[in-house]
Amino acid sequence: MRTFFPSESCKETQLNALNPQSWLQVERGKLSKLSSQSSSSSIESLIKVPEPQILPYFKPVDYVEVLAQIHEELESCPPQERSKLYLLQFQVFRGLGEVKLMRRSLRLAWQKARTVHEKLIFGAWLKYEKQGEDLIADLLGTCGKCAEEFGPIDVASQLPLDINVNSHECVSMNGNQVSTNVSFRIGDEKIVCDRQKISGLSSPFNAMLNGCFTESLCEDIDFSENNISTSGMRAVKEFSMTGGLSDAPPNLLLEILVFANKFCCERLKDACDRKLASLVSNREDAVGLMEYALEENTPILAASCLQVFLRDLPGCLNDDRVVEIFIHAHRQQISIMVGPASFSLYCLLSEVAMNLDPRSDKAACFLERLIEFAETDQQRLMAFHQLGCVRLLRKEYDKAKPLFESAVNAGHNYSVVGLARLGYIKGHKLLAYERLSSEISTVTPLGWMHQERSLYCEGDKCWEDLEKATELDPTLTYPYMYRAASLMRKQNAQAALAEINRVLGFKLALECLELRFCFYLAHEDYRSALRDVQAILTLSPDYRMFEGRVAASQLRTLVREHVDNWTTADCWLQLYDRWSSVDDIGSLSVIYQMLESDAAKGVLYFRQSLLLLRLNCPEAAMRSLQLARQHASSEHERLVYEGWILYDTGHCKEGLRKAEESIKIKRSFEAFFLKAYALADSSQDPSCSSTVVSLLEDALKCPSDRLRKGQALNNLGSVYVDCGKLDLAADCYINALKILHTRAHQGLARVHFLRNEKGNAYDEMTQLIEKARNNASAYEKRSEYCDRELTKADLEMVTQLDPLRVYPYRYRAAVLMDGHKEKEAIAELTRAIAFKADVHLLHLRAAFHEHIGDVLGALRDCRAALSVEPNHPEMLELHSRVNGPEQYMT
Repeated sequence: MRTFFPSESCKETQLNALNPQSWLQVERGKLSKLSSQSSSSSIESLIKVPEPQILPYFKPVDYVEVLAQIHEELESCPPQERSKLYLLQFQVFRGLGEVKLMRRSLRLAWQKARTVHEKLIFGAWLKYEKQGEDLIADLLGTCGKCAEEFGPIDVASQLPLDINVNSHECVSMNGNQVSTNVSFRIGDEKIVCDRQKISGLSSPFNAMLNGCFTESLCEDIDFSENNISTSGMRAVKEFSMTGGLSDAPPNLLLEILVFANKFCCERLKDACDRKLASLVSNREDAVGLMEYALEENTPILAASCLQVFLRDLPGCLNDDRVVEIFIHAHRQQISIMVGPASFSLYCLLSEVAMNLDPRSDKAACFLERLIEFAETDQQRLMAFHQLGCVRLLRKEYDKAKPLFESAVNAGHNYSVVGLARLGYIKGHKLLAYERLSSEISTVTPLGWMHQERSLYCEGDKCWEDLEKATELDPTLTYPYMYRAASLMRKQNAQAALAEINRVLGFKLALECLELRFCFYLAHEDYRSALRDVQAILTLSPDYRMFEGRVAASQLRTLVREHVDNWTTADCWLQLYDRWSSVDDIGSLSVIYQMLESDAAKGVLYFRQSLLLLRLNCPEAAMRSLQLARQHASSEHERLVYEGWILYDTGHCKEGLRKAEESIKIKRSFEAFFLKAYALADSSQDPSCSSTVVSLLEDALKCPSDRLRKGQALNNLGSVYVDCGKLDLAADCYINALKILHTRAHQGLARVHFLRNEKGNAYDEMTQLIEKARNNASAYEKRSEYCDRELTKADLEMVTQLDPLRVYPYRYRAAVLMDGHKEKEAIAELTRAIAFKADVHLLHLRAAFHEHIGDVLGALRDCRAALSVEPNHPEMLELHSRVNGPEQYMT
């Protein structure tokens, strides 16, 4: 979910305290040097850190156990239950922040859906998640590949005629001879029908025309009071004869539908239902027809209208008429509309509404309905917690409290955070502290527990909790920000910057960049402040700072007035310097500045996308790639960027085709480079390495700048190493280093190691560590080239620099296991698993559990790991082994 849930208590004080204009005068060029007295008070207002968000997510204390339970149920549950389980799995991954795994769970829910309603919901959800990816679909279309994966469903074909809807046997229940025809008089007109054909439409007609009623003896029946027009009755007559409806207009079909319902003509009703459903093509149609669908109980028409609404998300939720339908439809109407998938529907609607505005009435109403349709404890606790978060944001504190309590009672420990905040808001700080202390002592403590408790104490206790929070979950940004701000207030700028740089070294969080911007601003380091605000704008062009009060672009304009302008030549020199020192944030900032010039923007946006991928910002990287395509200066350049867009979204073969099209127009470095990449990934043939070498050599013969040629040389060296051509590889790496491609040290170290020159390999990586700003990977690689004690030291450094890298935990655990310290080995893995769902960590812990005879622990980890990566071969083998003689079935 994209929603931001700040603390209410901090938000009010923050807005009142903040006065950014004391730092940056609105008038250009009026930023003055501040006295130490005014500086101190301004720092106080500038660097206040918002309290951590209360996330509206499912966050179980032991997510491994929950994932394992889901996997176990998936193995044995009826097929119709699988989509619900994959939706629950989606909620777990969302709480972990695993976007790719979330999408995969949604896709599996869609694939395993057994009803048309589930197909509609999960298909629309996936379409919603893929907003902004229309270009990718268009590009796939140009390659002849079907792009509309989650296209509209033919609802009518998915909902066949009910088997109970049959012709009724016509039995004459009187002995009188009556005409085979019967006339229905409407006003002054008569419609002559076949008595038995009309009788066959329904039991009521059969009883009327063939039973004991007076009409059975009549040849002329007055139908004027039955709200059917002559045109409608003629259509009914035609249907009784042919079993079909001609091309009747919608209004007439609606009239016939009401008539069919009144006289229980199920086949006629079904025909009207299908005919009307085929006419729904836009929101206006759907709004008008949904009322009839719900009133007359026509599931096909209702599902068709629902499909139109869902495929128009989020736009349709800005239409009050649509919102009213979803909010006010009663249970039976919801069943008509969405069958048994009510909970899934309101999961989707509430998510979209919260993304639009978590404080809105519709978000609250959808979540109330989500609670109404929850069937299991896990569904209820998620719904209670989410609505509690919304009520808290709306300052409806008395309504929020019972919701959080209900979530806790249903087993959602994380909802204790909501109760603690509510207590704190009402002045019960000690009670909030004690509530968190009880939680910490009752279950296995997690980082968020200590982080939350730190809000309700001061001094050393607060710092101890924050240190513990970072130890248990180093991905939490609030502890770093709090410590950094505290150090800054104590005038210890160096320590404050070091603290905030710790988290920015492995997690490019906008709120951390904003805080560092404030630090630099406070100390009048405007060049560094400009770098950070330009990085922020690269990641989020519309970002607003200081609790949303000031546009980042405005602050950038003001700061830039106090920084010397760089010429185009200066910018290129700065870019080379930062690129070679592996300063990715600095490189982003320089490129942002260069984009203001008349330079070729396509190339610059492409460079930007490469940096953003390195910084693990895939969405921003894709946006930059699309801008590169938009600003391409030629057809062949545009084709290259289209190829990279396809390649980066997993369509290697289509990316390869774009590269080949580009080369036909003009031989260029980027086209050959793309083709080499795409071919290496799309071909399983080992012999293709010679073709990749040839392509990279062709690329190097084409004009390009040193930044890209260094990358090509580095890649060429890697291919040569894989082929065992170490001398050629070394030449490539040395040539790359000559043009300041610093990462080539790693390739050259590998060559040394393969030549049994371990010391040289170690020295080569040391040079990389000394040159690179972001060097966690360099320490990790150097650890392979030294003895055990130095290896341990390097890997400890890796964990300090980037706690998300899993190899150090696995190595330390393996060493402990070798030393027969089984409990310590498992604890080392558990430490990382607590905040990172990684299949390699889970696999190793499962193997350790199996080794010590803990079959249940091994089975749990296997199942959780297979939830993360279902086709992991080693995991499948281990699961099969610990799960008994039965072979594991995918």
